[in-house]
Order: sequence, then C-alpha cells, then structure tokens
Amino acid sequence: MQPKRAEVRIVDSRVLSDDWYSLKKYTFDLQRRNGHWQRVNREVYDRGNGATILLYNRERKTVILTRQFRFPVFMNGHEGYLIETAAGLLDNMAPENRIKAEAEEETGFRVSSVQKVFEAYMSPGSVTEKLYFYIAEYDAGDKASAGGGIEAEGEDIEVLELTIDAALAAVESGLIVDGKTIMLLYHVALKNIL
Repeated sequence: MQPKRAEVRIVDSRVLSDDWYSLKKYTFDLQRRNGHWQRVNREVYDRGNGATILLYNRERKTVILTRQFRFPVFMNGHEGYLIETAAGLLDNMAPENRIKAEAEEETGFRVSSVQKVFEAYMSPGSVTEKLYFYIAEYDAGDKASAGGGIEAEGEDIEVLELTIDAALAAVESGLIVDGKTIMLLYHVALKNIL
C-alpha cells in the first residue's frame, strides 16, 4: 500500500492558547474521496515531537518503568499516577540523543546503545506529536544516578523494575494503561526479546 497525500486548502487559523504549548483552531477545505470539497473546523494541539524507551534486561527478564502523576488522566477519573516507559519531548534534539538523556534523567540508567523500533502518532485526531519508540538493554552497571526526573519541571518520578511477566500482567489487569508503554511491552513480547 502506498502513502496517500491529502488535498487540503487551509482557509483560516486562530490561536486559542499559547501558554504551555500551542492550541489553534483551523478552518480548512478537504477534498473527499469522491472529489468533492468539504469545509471542516478542527482544533490542533502542537507540543512538538517526542521519544520513549523501554529498558530491558535479557538475563533477568526485567524492564525499567516509571510512575508519575499525570494531571489530564486524573481529570478523566484515573487515580493520577501512571506507570510508563521513560519519555520526553525532543526539544530540538535528534530523537536518539534525546531519549538517551531522558532515560538517564528519569530512570538513572545511562544507556549508550538504543534501538529504534517504530514511530507512531498517539492521538492524531487532535495532537500533532509523533513519538519515536526505542528499546535498550540495561544492567546494574549502567545505573548512573537515582533518576526521578527534573524537579524544576514538576517531575517526581518513581523508578520501577518489574519482570516482563509482571509488566504484561499489569497491562492485562488495567494497572498499566499508558498507550506507549503497552505498545513497547507488547513489542518485546511479540518479538521474543525477553
């Protein structure tokens, strides 16, 4: 299957918010499959692209995950603390370089070699962000600090080491509900990496 480029004419754009990131309302004309043009309005949240990584230990069959408070999920009825893979925005860095730095900031593990597994848009109906997904092996000697994130950025991250079986069971039970984390855990399970 070949990619298909949309025929779009942007009619208007208006900034609704430019506080933490940018939220804009667009009016555009989209050519439908039947050739007719339809006028559409959409709000688009632009926060930049990001990267995420699952650290794993093949010998011990363990993974490193984080637990941190996420206000939007709290507002949607969740307890608020999500178990996740380490992740962060690229901030004008190459994805591979950024995710190595993010892994160390959040988990305390310094990894030198990472493997990109895929890219994905996580909420394409309203958010521009594309995520770059990585995996990397770790061992006890890679521990450079306690991790925990950057306090000045509001991060208070707990570092968790789980067996892959426990992590997959946490997905099945609903304890792990973060999409990027589920995708990477299933990836390593599907590819028999652990």
